[in-house]
Amino acid sequence: MYIQQIDLTRGVGKDFVDGLTAASVKEEYEPGDILFQKRDPADHAYLLLIGRVHLKMGETGHVVHIVSRPGETFGWSCLVDRDVFSSTAECVEPTSVRKLHRKDFKKLLAKDPANGLIFIQRLAGMLGDRLLESYARYEKLYSGETFV
Repeated sequence: MYIQQIDLTRGVGKDFVDGLTAASVKEEYEPGDILFQKRDPADHAYLLLIGRVHLKMGETGHVVHIVSRPGETFGWSCLVDRDVFSSTAECVEPTSVRKLHRKDFKKLLAKDPANGLIFIQRLAGMLGDRLLESYARYEKLYSGETFV
């Protein structure tokens, strides 16, 4: 999996993609590893290379999103200037990610704002899709249907 193959970088220039690759680091995790917890400082974003991560909310750790598609981005809070994470991310199988620090992302945006805008627009689309997915889950919940 290369960063230029993910949805977020479609239409973004090669130099910007190369900058994302150079600024990020590959990390490996095991089942049960916590990447971040709700209210932790949102200093990094993650790109799933392989594995499965549950994003959990609330006291009971209700799973609100499952990250399982290679190229899927999560922990996006730092990309949109949120100070803390809104969920907890737990690996549920061996997982490999690329991890991007907020300061490196901001440097890249400052260096190439035109491509940064395309990237942010793609990110907004991804977040919109997740919001619609959440609406659909709640609609099923309140209609009495079951879902996984």
